[in-house]
Amino acid sequence: MSVELSHLISEFENLWPIEGAESWDNPGLVSGYGNQRISRVLLSVDVTGEILGEAQDGEFDLVLAHHPYLLRAVQTISESNPKGALLAKAIRSDISIYAAHTNADIVEAGVSHALAQAFGLENIEPLVPSGSQNVGHGRVGSLPKAAKLGDFARSLAKILPSTASGVRVSGNYEQIVQRVALCGGAGDSFIGNAFEAQADVYVTSDLRHHPTQDAKERSGLNQNPLALIDVSHWASEWIWLEVAAAQLASIFPNVQFVVSEIRTDPWDFTVTQ
Repeated sequence: MSVELSHLISEFENLWPIEGAESWDNPGLVSGYGNQRISRVLLSVDVTGEILGEAQDGEFDLVLAHHPYLLRAVQTISESNPKGALLAKAIRSDISIYAAHTNADIVEAGVSHALAQAFGLENIEPLVPSGSQNVGHGRVGSLPKAAKLGDFARSLAKILPSTASGVRVSGNYEQIVQRVALCGGAGDSFIGNAFEAQADVYVTSDLRHHPTQDAKERSGLNQNPLALIDVSHWASEWIWLEVAAAQLASIFPNVQFVVSEIRTDPWDFTVTQ
């Protein structure tokens, strides 16, 4: 059994409206054609050579990715460069590619909400509301029971898929935390919002040196310091794939939706003295 790609895209854009994407973003159909018959869909955070190989070996018709494969402008898709070579291989294999990115971050059952649920938070609401109920960037909520920052960080390491970079923490191990702000993917631009939400800890990815240092200094001046936890970008977004697959499977019971187990986190190992 199968459905036309156009029917899937219609539902994708109902679940994750394109107009919700940031102006710099480029979600949507990367390659493929509307009347292609789709029976198997592989969900992944990224499109890589390894992911495409899994799609070929598993006879998938579509890769539904979180990150747009052509996010930045390109001047050529020559097969002499990696992007062109992968895209050509996908087209020759009759494998379409679709991306749902920031438009999937902000929705009610989006990336950050899935992360908040995985962490067991209660009374979840957007960290940066968009004006629509339960829609916006990031999430903030509360743990059922207060915990030490170090113990909370350890629990995240068990909840998230394992990566080389692990879980990094800026804050006192013994600090008691209960109100948690988070943002799946790169979210240091929302550190100020986490302070405003009076969160005890903010969990996100790709924290840069200077914003983290500035936050640490600001916390030193506050009676209620904000701890920061940095987790793998890939791991923080991978959690959502199972949610998306379940949503789509309920709408298209004759299509198989499979979440890839391939780790596309780019870091392979760390070295310490």
